Amino acid sequence: MNGDDPEEGVRLLHRAYSLGAPDTHIDFYRDFAELYDSTYAASLGYIYPLGIASVLSGQQRPQGAILDIGCGTGLVATAIRKVDPSAVIDGVDISPDMLGKARAKGEYRDLVAADLTADCSHIATDYAAIVSAGTFTFGHLGPELIPDMVGLCRPGAVAALGVNSVYFVEQGFRDVLDSLETEGQIANVALHEMPIYDGRDEAHQDDTAMILAFTTI
Repeated sequence: MNGDDPEEGVRLLHRAYSLGAPDTHIDFYRDFAELYDSTYAASLGYIYPLGIASVLSGQQRPQGAILDIGCGTGLVATAIRKVDPSAVIDGVDISPDMLGKARAKGEYRDLVAADLTADCSHIATDYAAIVSAGTFTFGHLGPELIPDMVGLCRPGAVAALGVNSVYFVEQGFRDVLDSLETEGQIANVALHEMPIYDGRDEAHQDDTAMILAFTTI
């Protein structure tokens, strides 16, 4: 496959949106890992990680490590380090092959393979920040996982969790945030809508993500 083929990048994106059970993710990303940075991210102008890094940098976070949820090949960590070169970042992803690509970049302190819809007891629970791009979307994680991600944080931690904007509305993410706020688990909730791509691909030039920013209590 051509490494800078935008049409192939779009096909991969649509296949990702239609994934189902966790084992289908592992199979799909086994092949996608080789193409993710070039055929998908570079050819479609994937700027989503820059939005995550921007929202994170606008918050006052405590000292400590950042957890990149669904870290993939490490594009979010690379974006964060452009703003904060000293950041300590861990990553978690269901795909060993994507983690292998991330590991090769040397951006992470630690990388963990995990199905976040199952047992997460081997993941630390003292993070100073949680971030994510491209994981809360069609065919991937839903709003029911947000409380579990909050549970991985220390009090006073901050979040910059990206959610596909259409998916955000359809799946009721706002209701989950309101519930967590009412229950006193999070505060300072803000929503930042940002582009996912730089506009070079007409089919997805208007795609946006809602980046969820909040502080854990």
